[in-house]
Amino acid sequence: MLVTAYWRTNLTLRQLAPLFGVSKSTAGRFINHLSPLLGLRPRKRFAKNTVLIVDGTLVLTRDQTIAERSKNYRYSTNHQVVIDADTRLIVVVGRPLAGNRNDCKAWEESGAKAAVGRTLTIADGGYPGTGLVIPHRRQRGQTELPTWKEDHNRSHKQVRARAEHVFARMKTWKILRDCRLKGDGIHHAMLGIARMHNLALTG
Repeated sequence: MLVTAYWRTNLTLRQLAPLFGVSKSTAGRFINHLSPLLGLRPRKRFAKNTVLIVDGTLVLTRDQTIAERSKNYRYSTNHQVVIDADTRLIVVVGRPLAGNRNDCKAWEESGAKAAVGRTLTIADGGYPGTGLVIPHRRQRGQTELPTWKEDHNRSHKQVRARAEHVFARMKTWKILRDCRLKGDGIHHAMLGIARMHNLALTG
């Protein structure tokens, strides 16, 4: 309860500890010890016809040893999150990388690519050359796409939007709006919140 309350509210330890009748240092020890135990375990096997969606999200992170200024000009970390397109459950969360790392590199360097293996995975246009299924683009000199490609892009966008819905739900946990945790703390929080998301969906 203490750990999930911390993730949900992003209260300081000084504010949180009295709510549970413990000292600030004890609250910190609980969070450091229990957070890794609550995290999502990546799925290792996928059914034959599984379709996955990957997207990256930025989390404001104060630990400048792991964060960098990103496109929003604030220190952030880049997190690659993979969901099952059918169930909308989170199946993989890559290790956090600096916020200025583009999604193409983050997909591989975070470990997300290795985790999904050869499972069919779709992504947005920010992942060219990765082997992922991305929207069709106009070729040089081409004014418009053929109708079938436009239709495919429209369907692709509708399915891919499920990842954005997952991010919106995850970021109701305030720790992901301005994370004060250091080191692996942000990774453990992402894994823990991913697990809470899955538990909420499955009841």
